[in-house]
Parts: sequence; structure tokens; C-alpha cells
Amino acid sequence: MAETQFTRFSFQPFIIEAIQALRFYKPTEIQERIIPGALRGESMVGQSQTGTGKTHAYLLPIIEKIAPERAEVQAVITAPTRELATQIYHETLKITKFCPKDRTIVARCFIGGTDKQKALEKLHVQPHIVIGTPGRINDFIREQALDVHTARTLVVDEADLMLDMGFITDVDQIAARMPKELQMLVFSATIPEKLKPFLKKYMENPTFVQIEPKQAANENIEHVLIPLRGREKVKLLYDVLVSYNPYLAIVFVNTRKRADEVADLLAEQGLKVGVLHGDLTPRERKKMMNQIRELEFQYMVATDLAARGIDIEGVSHVINYELPDDLQFYIHRAGRTARAGYSGIAATIYEPGDQDAIARLEKMGISFVHRDLVRGEWKELPPWNRRGKRAGEKEDELAPVVARLKKAKKVKPGYKKKLRAELERKKKRLDRFKKS
Repeated sequence: MAETQFTRFSFQPFIIEAIQALRFYKPTEIQERIIPGALRGESMVGQSQTGTGKTHAYLLPIIEKIAPERAEVQAVITAPTRELATQIYHETLKITKFCPKDRTIVARCFIGGTDKQKALEKLHVQPHIVIGTPGRINDFIREQALDVHTARTLVVDEADLMLDMGFITDVDQIAARMPKELQMLVFSATIPEKLKPFLKKYMENPTFVQIEPKQAANENIEHVLIPLRGREKVKLLYDVLVSYNPYLAIVFVNTRKRADEVADLLAEQGLKVGVLHGDLTPRERKKMMNQIRELEFQYMVATDLAARGIDIEGVSHVINYELPDDLQFYIHRAGRTARAGYSGIAATIYEPGDQDAIARLEKMGISFVHRDLVRGEWKELPPWNRRGKRAGEKEDELAPVVARLKKAKKVKPGYKKKLRAELERKKKRLDRFKKS
């Protein structure tokens, strides 16, 4: 087995053993820049996208600094979703299982939707590391079952999502119970203005580490634009999914309602489709995640907030049924595929109204290829913003008129004549445009 480059951080032998078992050879950029400062006890803000290795950037230094002989809470790790908290917990166990038998490190996960009484009973001995959602951790603190005043390190993972979901107040209350000389490690894809007062309250001159989004320039992701061209969107989505025949595809939409609609319509066509959004109960979410991991579904329809912070292995394709309002989420979505050295496709079904958003994504470093699916065959198209392409968009204007003409059966006298005249006018305008 190749020797890991993590040895230069002077971790304890059991951590190096765990790193080798995890097959981590070279630290990622955020690990290179966070680990040394975290080991020194510095407060840090890490700004990076999902999939950059940030979980181990804080886990490894935290585990390194735990004193197993002290049966007290020494680090608290907060996450906005139950799934992310569970993932962090499992990653922690993958390292702590290598502890020497006489120096066991105990980690506990506290999230909603689990047996609260059972968790309370386990707290007769305080764990060394607490991982969980802010609300549930706060519950146990208020019930005086969990003592966090002994902890010297607090991690706030996916801080911008914490803010979006209204959990920053809970995190604030947890931090208020911890020592004044607190090491805070905050990780976030973006640093919104509304997050800054919280950071200033607890962090004096933190070290800022910003990792530029790798996904934008990730050579392993092919970003594909597919024009709608007046077709029925769900039908085109279905055709695209069947043509790609992915190992696992995530279809992103912007609302919970749309997620249900699209998933239902795809299921009606015979596809095995899961759905992930904020209206699912904890039990439904857990069941859905298990089914996805067991590969019971080849396709999943998800909203951004529901899918953030969830690491799903084997995503070969990401499909944007709708472009997100916040274009940073495009980076998050695309970053779901092409992980761990694999390649992937991020495809977007777009309409003329999406042009400005696409142009802005290009300025962010996304390089698109332009293709269409015609009768089951993929065709290369000229660049989407070339004049020839714009002619194609003009042709989109004809489609609704043609559709209305086909549907027109019992209509008022002269209606079809008016439609045909409108169609002729649009065709002439298109011909002039092509000649110009």
C-alpha cells in the first residue's frame, strides 16, 4: 500500500492507520489549508463547495486532540440536516474504530426522528464528540443531560444552509454554553451577509480559507445544454433519462410541488423514481435514502435544500429540469457527479428565458456543450449563443402556434385562418432573421 502524505501532519499512529484504510493518500486543498491551523487551535472559516473533503479537514484534527481519559464532551459538530449529521457520525466511526483499546474515543449522534429516551439513557456517560442537528443537541442541553461547557471546539457545517433553514439561533444557543476561549470551525459554500454577525460574535480574527469551486472547471464533468424547442418538458426529460441510461441520476427542480409532479409523471412512464424534498417525514426521508443507497432507484427528483449536504455515491448524471434562482446552486448540483475521480454529466434543459442565467454561468467558468436529442439520437449543435442558435430559438416561437392549430377543431369562424396568418407572419420574420 502506498504511503499516505498525511504523515506530515504528525497524527497519532491510529489516525494514520485509519487514513490508509480509507485510502486517502494526498490531502485535498481544503485539508492542506485547514488541518495545520485546526491542530493549533485556531478558529477558521472554510469556504468551499460540497465534495472538496472538508469533513475530514475538521474531523482529523478534532480526533487527534481528544483526550480519551477525560470522560467529557470535548468537541461539538453541528449539521443542518439529519442525513448530513449521520454521514459525519459514520465518517467519525471509521476513524475512531482504530483507537487503541485502552484509549477509546466515544462519539454520539443526536438527531430528530430517533428514540430520544434511548439517547438520553446513553448520556449517563458523556461522549467525547457530539454530532447532530442543532435543535436536538439543544434539547439535551436544556434537559441538562448534555454538558457542552467542557468542549473547546465547535464545528458549524453547511453554515449557509443552517441560516436558510433557521437553525443559526440554535447554534448560537449552543455556542453560548461553551467556553469563552472557543475554537470555532465554520464551513460554508457561501458567506451570506446575514451570517456575518454570528461569525463576528464568536470569532475574533478567524483564518479565512476560500477554495475556488473546482466543479466549475472540473474536467471530469461534461456540462450539456439541451434546448426545449417547444416540446413537452417532462416528455423531453423522460427521453433524455432513457437515452443516458444512468447508473444513478438526480433531477433537480426548484420547488417541492414540482418535485412531486415530475416524479409522478416519470413513474407513470415506468421509471424507478425516488423523490427527496422538505415535505417528507423523517421516516420517509430515511427510507428514501436507504432505497437510494441500495440502488432501488435509478432516478431521483430532488430540491436543492433537501439534497444539500447528502453524499450519494455513484451519481453519474445530474439533470437540471429547472435552473436554480441562485446560480451558486448550479455548482452544488453539478458537484454531485464526477466524484472520486469518476466522470459525470451535468445536463440542463433550457428555454429562451434561461439565456441570461446561462451567460452568467459561463462567466463563472462553466463551459457548455450544446446538444439535442432528436428521435433518440444525440446531435451536436452550434454554440447556444451563436447567431445560428438564435435562429433555432426563433423557431421555438412557431411551435406554440402550430400546436394551437393542430388542437383547433370546433372553433369560431375565422379562428384557423387567423392562426395560419400568424404562422405565416412568424415564418417570414424567421426567414428575414436567417438572411440577416
